[in-house]
Amino acid sequence: MLKFDQVLHARIGGLDEAVTAWSETVTKLEKTKEKAENGLRAKADKADWKGQNASVTQAFVRKTAKEFGDALTEATSIRNVLRDASGEFKAAKSALEQLIEEAPGKGVRIDPDGTVAYLIHPDRRAEGYDGPKPTQADFDAMRAKIKAAVDRANDADDVASRALRGLVGGDKNNFSDTSYDSLKAASKAQDAEDAKAAYELYKKGDDASPAEIDKLNALFKANAHDQYFAERFALEVGPKGSLEYWADMGDPSDGSRLGVDHRDKLAELQKNWSLTLASATRSDSPEMDQWKTDLIKAGAEPIQTRGTHPYGFQVMSSLMRVGDFDDKFLKDYGNSLVATERKMTHDGRLPADRVWLTTGGMTNHVNWQGGDMGQDPMIGFMEALGHNPKASTDFFNSDIDVTPDNTKDDKKLNAFDYFSKDRKWPDELTDKGDMSKEPGYNALGHALESATTGHAYDADPEGLKDVRTKDNAEVMQKVVERYGSDPKYMHEQPGIDDSLGKMGAAYIDEFNRSMETDFDTDTQEKENSPFGFNDKDGHSRFGKEFDTKLLWNRGDAVNFLGTVAQSETGHTMLSQAEMIYTTSVLDEVGPKPGSQLTDMNLTDARTTLRIGSETQGILDECRMEQIDKDYEHDSEEHKKAVGKTTEWVKFGVGAVAAGGVAALTGGAGGALVPLATETVGGAVVTFLGMEADDVAEGYEKDKALKESSDKLKEAALTEGRQNSLKPGIAYYLAPGWSQDQRNFLDEHLVEVVRNSRVHGHDNVLPDPYEKD
Repeated sequence: MLKFDQVLHARIGGLDEAVTAWSETVTKLEKTKEKAENGLRAKADKADWKGQNASVTQAFVRKTAKEFGDALTEATSIRNVLRDASGEFKAAKSALEQLIEEAPGKGVRIDPDGTVAYLIHPDRRAEGYDGPKPTQADFDAMRAKIKAAVDRANDADDVASRALRGLVGGDKNNFSDTSYDSLKAASKAQDAEDAKAAYELYKKGDDASPAEIDKLNALFKANAHDQYFAERFALEVGPKGSLEYWADMGDPSDGSRLGVDHRDKLAELQKNWSLTLASATRSDSPEMDQWKTDLIKAGAEPIQTRGTHPYGFQVMSSLMRVGDFDDKFLKDYGNSLVATERKMTHDGRLPADRVWLTTGGMTNHVNWQGGDMGQDPMIGFMEALGHNPKASTDFFNSDIDVTPDNTKDDKKLNAFDYFSKDRKWPDELTDKGDMSKEPGYNALGHALESATTGHAYDADPEGLKDVRTKDNAEVMQKVVERYGSDPKYMHEQPGIDDSLGKMGAAYIDEFNRSMETDFDTDTQEKENSPFGFNDKDGHSRFGKEFDTKLLWNRGDAVNFLGTVAQSETGHTMLSQAEMIYTTSVLDEVGPKPGSQLTDMNLTDARTTLRIGSETQGILDECRMEQIDKDYEHDSEEHKKAVGKTTEWVKFGVGAVAAGGVAALTGGAGGALVPLATETVGGAVVTFLGMEADDVAEGYEKDKALKESSDKLKEAALTEGRQNSLKPGIAYYLAPGWSQDQRNFLDEHLVEVVRNSRVHGHDNVLPDPYEKD
């Protein structure tokens, strides 16, 4: 694997000399081949030989003449591969050189190992500095270009080295007749060769040995980014072939030990197969278009194995849980899957489990990724949407024709309503051996995450951007309305609370904008609101209609935030998001460190802290009320749950802020939080570095368990009030303030927060959910 410095300092002169030498060899061999064909072979063909001359000598002469032709073919292929590889290396090297030359003019430095950094760090800039001030976007773009150049060189190196080994390392007694007119042709030939090898292993089915499954996995991994390989393999196996193979793997009746002794290998194979098919669907060749049509058609058909007969949709959905499948394919697949379910359930008169779950005989194990057996095909489909934000956004903003074969009716259902409210999700057999709806609702949450945030639900949040669009916001409006309308929707959908927390965190700016209004039914923001996102021209990223219009009113915001905060996970994520967002707004709207402080220029800072603290109060109160409902008063479980309400404050060590977002990579899991500005301010930096204590630490030594639940609740809420001070504390502790200014800010901020927490009790909060 070539590194940055190796590509940058690559000496390509020797490679060019080799190209010249091989070109000369090609010229000589062209003449030799002509002589061999027109002289040696032509005379042998015309000769009227008898006996051994006819059976041996003539064949030998013909073979010898052919070898001259093969020698020319091999030499030409070597020359072509070396020539194109040289071109790729030069292009990659040139790209790096150009980036290094351009970097200083952008205020960027590229180190010898390819690391990108400030040319002059902001902390070391002289007073009055007027040079370039690179943003996070500039750094990200530079890193992406460096990676593209290095990857280009590595791809060329990999293809060329394999091609050359194949050309010269085969038969020692004969020249190769393999012909490559370019490096690209060599790459395609290698992909086809690997696809054929994978197909031969595929044909072994579940009779394959563990070592052969390893080989198949290795082939998939080696070609993970080669669409041509993916397409060749998909077409070689065929749509029915993939379904039959995977159904056979999940049949427990045929004696194969793979599913018993090597579940990890099958899980890996399922992931790799899914990634390969995802790549294949992004091809728009006529052959793949037909493949996609045939696969969807096979979805409603049973796939017969020795002892089971799952539907094609059940099998294929399990092969869609990983990877980015084609947008249109997912739409067509999902529409057909829903239409099939509605038809088989007699338009919903039968529950979905009557269709998909095995009621007699053996159950086919088509999902080895964990969580469920793969009986409900909607789970795998939701996971596929969770990895394709565009497809999921379009899907949940659409209506589905449930009778596509009937052109006379207009029978449609709303996709969002169907999956979030109307569909009765089946209980699935989980890894724990119990029946639960959690796998289904967990997958639904993943799909909604991608539809609202614009990112795959499991994308590493570090390095991501805020890419929310009007279409994403349209789905989020539906989410807020549905799950804020009644706590039962979250509580009766186990596994979705963490996703709701992430969605809430991703729109925390818009929730704050709504929270600032005076009345629950207001639909317009307060004038000159410090919250929300507007560009330099004052326009919302969600369209001009939302320049001043709210995505949801204050009442809806309180209901959604309060409901999600009833969950431990939801409370944690929303609390973390609220605090870091509040801190970022302070950086943006508050007086800058060192500037003069007056009551007038602290107005926006007071508003920011008041709304942030009030929102935190709502989150804490709703969580406490749910704990009271879930656990017996003064029980150990009740006390421990109360203690955990402050644990979220330790998230700073797992958070990274850059490029207008904060990535919460630790604690409750990855989430993306919008910040008020692209440049990270001093308050945010200070906030993320602050040490934190929480009430839960007392339980580690069982000290607090001796206290009553009421006293512990009071202590936790007090700690919550202190936590809501942290953005203000971080603001005045940021570098640049004098001690007198810090004292001034401390006094005013404490007063604002204290009053806002009292005011927070005036909110009408969602009722806690009472479990059966």
